Amino acid sequence: MKKDALFSWSSGKDSTLALNKVINAGHFNVISLITTVTDTYDRVSMHGLRVELLERQADSLGIPLRKVTIPGNCTNRIYEERFGKCINDYRKMNVDTIIFGDIFLEDIRKYREERMSAIKMNSVFPIWKEDSYELGRRFIELGFKAKVVCVDGDVLEKEYAGREYDYNFISSLPETIDPCGENGEFHTFTYDGPLFNQGIEIKKGEVVLRNDRFYYCDILPR
Repeated sequence: MKKDALFSWSSGKDSTLALNKVINAGHFNVISLITTVTDTYDRVSMHGLRVELLERQADSLGIPLRKVTIPGNCTNRIYEERFGKCINDYRKMNVDTIIFGDIFLEDIRKYREERMSAIKMNSVFPIWKEDSYELGRRFIELGFKAKVVCVDGDVLEKEYAGREYDYNFISSLPETIDPCGENGEFHTFTYDGPLFNQGIEIKKGEVVLRNDRFYYCDILPR
């Protein structure tokens, strides 16, 4: 019998790969995607993706979406309080497992496990310690499609924002950049692939600089 679980959903390729692995393994029934949204902008936090596209994504995946809203310039305390409240709602329903798409950042994993353990939640990391290049290759070869929605201007040029995540993108990255952007070099939005009931129609919008560092490409629904 499958065990009910939550999924901490970023809307990007790493989450997609982790979800794909979980679904194929058949051990968990993902009852909800949990995504942090900055209410000041009505965008997915860090990724800058329009909430409308996040909602379309969840609809196409056929999994309910729970949005955890936080203010702009959110403190860690507020984030932890709101995320924790959300998770506690499911704990009352006897759900005790949450899945993350992290790859290799030990401090992030430790933080997540400590926070979740404090509210008696088990943390699962399906793609932990897998090779970043192999993960990128798998994403592409499985037929998933994603756009780069944000890049860190300290390590990548503006032109990377809005590009398709494909072999050309990966091969163009400087050697210091992780192929999956695990260090925060870039973020993506998955808009099509084998998990989706139908692809999400999108078009590239304006690329803007925020906080004198991050280039965001405004992906627009068609």
